[in-house]
Amino acid sequence: MSTSEIASQGASESDRAAFRAGPVDEESRLRLADGGLDYRRVAVDGDDYAAWLQSAARGFQDGERSPEQVAASRERSGYRRVTGVYDPQAPMAEAPVATIASWIAELSVPGGAVIPSCAISSVTVAPTHRRRGVARAMLEGELRATRDAGVPVAMLTVSESPLYGRYGFAPAAAAAAWKIETKRAAWIGPRPDGRVDFIPRDRVRQLMPVLHERIRHRTAGEIDIAASFWDLFAGTNPAAERTGEKRAIQYTDASGEVRGAAVYAVRENEADFTKGTVSVHYLVAETDDAYAALWRFLLELDLVAEVDAENLAVDERLLWMIADQRAAKITVRDHQYVRILDVVAALETRRFGASDRLVLDVSDPLGIAAGRYLLETAADGTGRVRRVDDGEQVDAVLLTLGIAELSATYLGGVSVATLAAAGRVTVHDTAGGAASTSSEAVATASRVLGWHTAPRLSIWY
Repeated sequence: MSTSEIASQGASESDRAAFRAGPVDEESRLRLADGGLDYRRVAVDGDDYAAWLQSAARGFQDGERSPEQVAASRERSGYRRVTGVYDPQAPMAEAPVATIASWIAELSVPGGAVIPSCAISSVTVAPTHRRRGVARAMLEGELRATRDAGVPVAMLTVSESPLYGRYGFAPAAAAAAWKIETKRAAWIGPRPDGRVDFIPRDRVRQLMPVLHERIRHRTAGEIDIAASFWDLFAGTNPAAERTGEKRAIQYTDASGEVRGAAVYAVRENEADFTKGTVSVHYLVAETDDAYAALWRFLLELDLVAEVDAENLAVDERLLWMIADQRAAKITVRDHQYVRILDVVAALETRRFGASDRLVLDVSDPLGIAAGRYLLETAADGTGRVRRVDDGEQVDAVLLTLGIAELSATYLGGVSVATLAAAGRVTVHDTAGGAASTSSEAVATASRVLGWHTAPRLSIWY
């Protein structure tokens, strides 16, 4: 199936299976082989998986996985394409010196559509094999494999942010971490009818994916979430640690329908029992009432002085539901990184903020998406994209930018005006003839590529 067909129809299970079973990139395999290293896929149900998982855990400074944890991971990882780099000369030759995993997921984009995207995870390189081009070979190889599979976008969440810009990734959806002083906050938000009740963890495990599926298209940056993540949030993975600390609640509206759920844990303050800390592991709300009811419940818990939550939106409405906004200490960080591989398919899937014409002169360090493209957007937010032929003159605002900068704007998380002021994008009044920069041209590009709500991704992967 072509890239445009996959983007418009979505990735089928056969597409996903073919990607999982596909070969490693030959260019990267040969490059690593020149350095005496073996680059190969690892079968999740095969003998090599346990060693691969131990190497991935070590790469993130985690402890050694128990046999029970290996078995649980194997059971829950069948959706992933798993790859390792091996050193035949190493004392533990069966353990990879570098790891990467990926799968085809659906990324929500501005306007409510989704686009098949390669989610990349578990990127590690052992300190014994740093600065040998291993990470570069793996990431470039995974991007070429994604392109060859006809998937138009790649994405990842990162622990080391400087690494990925050289491959065309850019932070496209930021995440906010909150620490809320509960007594100071004082709830002034809605007090909806309906009720909040405690429920068993296995019940919340059933509810969360259903609720998330109903709402994920509304927010650019969200993805479809694999079952293993819900087990983690709910505490229903038997191999996970400290699951007994997790408590689950649901919100039922006045008509009796469950519209929201949350999982949280309480950490006792040994010095003062009245000042515990609540950590919100996951909260999903289908309606405004569910959102308000669940957050009010958490902020008004007895014997709690602070509520902590991560992966919230940068424009979270909770800020306007508390009397003292300074009660919330908010830290914003880069979170969801995006890398466009097919400009036409990616842009034609999302919606745009204004009707106009832009020429995008895109450079790409890997040569995958480089070219000059005409984007024409309509009043209904749809866009049509085509390549501009060499020598063709087009009367439109011109943006000269890298694929990382275009990817940064893809979910509407940063404006062209901001990138232009930062020197990351050059904007000209016209793509044909003499070109000059004006504030009007920058404003036009910002309106077209912008969006009215901030993107958000509610998980790490």
